[in-house]
Amino acid sequence: MTAVNIAIVYYSSTGTNYRMAKWAEEAAKEAGANVYVARTAELAPQAAIESNPAWKAHLEETKDIPEAKPEDLDWADAILFSMPTRFGNVPGQMKQFLDQTGGLWGEGKLVNKVVSGMSSAMNDHGGQEATVKSLYTTMMHWGAIIAAPGYSDPITFSTGGNPYGTSVTVDGEGQMKMDIEPAVKHQTKRTIQVASWVKNGQEQ
Repeated sequence: MTAVNIAIVYYSSTGTNYRMAKWAEEAAKEAGANVYVARTAELAPQAAIESNPAWKAHLEETKDIPEAKPEDLDWADAILFSMPTRFGNVPGQMKQFLDQTGGLWGEGKLVNKVVSGMSSAMNDHGGQEATVKSLYTTMMHWGAIIAAPGYSDPITFSTGGNPYGTSVTVDGEGQMKMDIEPAVKHQTKRTIQVASWVKNGQEQ
């Protein structure tokens, strides 16, 4: 069976979704997939970044991670997104990236991509689920295949219970309130498994 290519595309201002993306990368490698991790471009004004030491530090620490480009999605069989919520929606940095995929969409190159999403917020009901579902609206327009974790593993019940995609609440110090690493890894491996079925089924 041909190995799955998975692109892990994330946006992170202070590091939460970066950590989630790195856990996903570990799981993808364990699953034998070819992995590419990329961050969406930072759009915030420099003054806003400078006003938050954690934001400024994280941007500097991750400056060598490549910025996501539409062609990364063309290469991928599976795409895992991770981003914080912005008023129950995807952040502008992720939205701008998605808005650049019109060319691929017009050529039908996003049809049957296997996709999944993860999110974070500062409150337990701060929009995690709505953010992932907002992402999935775009995925439906693509004709992609959404591989939500659902309750396909008991780990979902002990890590917040979000069936749409792993999510986490972060406190004022930037610390995750729950250990979601196992849920991230399960979701990643499930996404790769579904993508393998699709890819290898198409190649027969």
